[in-house]
Amino acid sequence: MPNLLSKYVVPGCRVDLQAIDRRKDSRKSVNEERKNYQSKVIDILSEDRIEISMPMEKTKLILLPVDGEYDLYFYMDNGLYQCYARVVDRYKNNSMYVLVLDLISNLRKHQRREYYRFSCALEMNSRALEKEEMALAGKKEELLIPQLPLKSSVIVDISGGGLRFVANYAYEVQSLILCKYHLMINGENKEYNLVGKVLSVRELENRKGVFEHRVQYVNVDATEREEIIKYIFDEERKTLKNQKGE
Repeated sequence: MPNLLSKYVVPGCRVDLQAIDRRKDSRKSVNEERKNYQSKVIDILSEDRIEISMPMEKTKLILLPVDGEYDLYFYMDNGLYQCYARVVDRYKNNSMYVLVLDLISNLRKHQRREYYRFSCALEMNSRALEKEEMALAGKKEELLIPQLPLKSSVIVDISGGGLRFVANYAYEVQSLILCKYHLMINGENKEYNLVGKVLSVRELENRKGVFEHRVQYVNVDATEREEIIKYIFDEERKTLKNQKGE
């Protein structure tokens, strides 16, 4: 399989895994969010076999099953690369838990970068749109009524397509909300006022009274989207440099 894996992927880079469900009776839609696991590449064993660290959530080890198939996304300085892989072995090496995966598709550069979420902790203020604002929610003119009260929350991951935040209140699913937050863009602390549609809301199991919201932008323009993507890649590069001790 002509993957040329070692040409594009290096040990130490971040890799995200999403489970592939091949069951014919699976009721998951194409657009339904899949569980995302974060890991790191330990070694490139061959052009179609890699070792990665076993994913963890907080302090809990996630024991991914042998023969499980996953959608892999490698975060590199020059972009994102994607392939499919199957777990062929797992073991403990000293104090490290290791997964061995075989690639079952060719590695390719992934172009839809805006859909990759960056884990973070960013302050955000928000509110539901008023009725007179909703009719213009998809347009870019100054549609928002100023100085209406906002409620505080925390963004826990962000992408060029939307964001996920937690708050001690809950919006209605499918409602439109104003999302106001700041990102450091080219050394400047820039404010964003974006309208988003609430796709899902759930109360956190371990934090009663705290609600997680998934939001998709409805009025982001190309410039804003590219700035958000640039922010994500800049922060990823900083994280990689810190991990390498540079």
